[in-house]
Amino acid sequence: MNHCLRMPSLMQNPASPLRMARARAAASLGNVAVGFDILGHSVDGPADIATVTRIDSPEVIITDIRGCVTDLPTDPRRNTAGMALLALRKALGIQHGFALALDKGIPLGSGLGGSAASCVAALVAANAVLDRPLQHEALYGFAIEGEAVASGSRHGDNVGPMLTGGLALATRDRLLRIPVPAEWYCAVVHPHYVLETRKARAALERDFALHDFVRQSSHLAMVLAGCYQADAELVRDGLKDVLVEPLRASLVPHFARVKQAALDHAAMGASIAGGGPSVFGWYTRRSDAEAAADAMRQAFADGGLDSDRYVSPINGPAACLLESVCEVSA
Repeated sequence: MNHCLRMPSLMQNPASPLRMARARAAASLGNVAVGFDILGHSVDGPADIATVTRIDSPEVIITDIRGCVTDLPTDPRRNTAGMALLALRKALGIQHGFALALDKGIPLGSGLGGSAASCVAALVAANAVLDRPLQHEALYGFAIEGEAVASGSRHGDNVGPMLTGGLALATRDRLLRIPVPAEWYCAVVHPHYVLETRKARAALERDFALHDFVRQSSHLAMVLAGCYQADAELVRDGLKDVLVEPLRASLVPHFARVKQAALDHAAMGASIAGGGPSVFGWYTRRSDAEAAADAMRQAFADGGLDSDRYVSPINGPAACLLESVCEVSA
């Protein structure tokens, strides 16, 4: 479903300043098993919405945080969205400020990019009220700055695909959308259990054997080649995490049974979504993804956990404007 406004003249017509803009950033699935911190795709599911108002005072103010999470810091330097806007102002030398309100639709500690979605939605909305808005990909570096507040690390596997839509290769310096067949889908199931990103990252603080690193690199290469060539068998051979999943599996309740439920429905591969505890699978047909999502949800239920299921094209939505209001002359 397309929630977004079409604003084709926005970049070409900076003479009509906007006073307020509201933007939406959908969830994302980081790592995609084999691309730790550099590969992710957006998910047509829950989303965060940011409302940004242009103000005269040269500062960033967080006025309200509503929705499924309300206890986030309102100090902009301790908030992913606030920090992203501070980075934007500093880099561009912006003289005016921003007032920001957040409506949280993505729970934190879910593995669905909840902290990333806030800063991406805020940047897209703030960008719209600039005198000369940037292309969305140019917001990438500011989004990484914001994401680092939550994770303690500068990585783009969540914010990148939120900006481009679909599957993205997101290094520290480059953001590239990867082509994926339109008929390929993912199933993502989010158990009602919180796994903090910093805890999930702490589990990886160890040395890795060179042969495991080489094997993981070959898997990433096969997945990327399979996407470019629309070759599901290449993806199937590559979508296996031999580095991160073994260290994080114990942090996700009932992971083994949920992953097996995903694989039992013709998955190209299945693993932990982002830092967890959500679990995902990739499928060549939507019907398989739908059946897998139900089975995965049942597997969590058998372990005593309620969960939410999402079935989305791997080519998920990009962050977009929902509403904008022009300044009115006195």
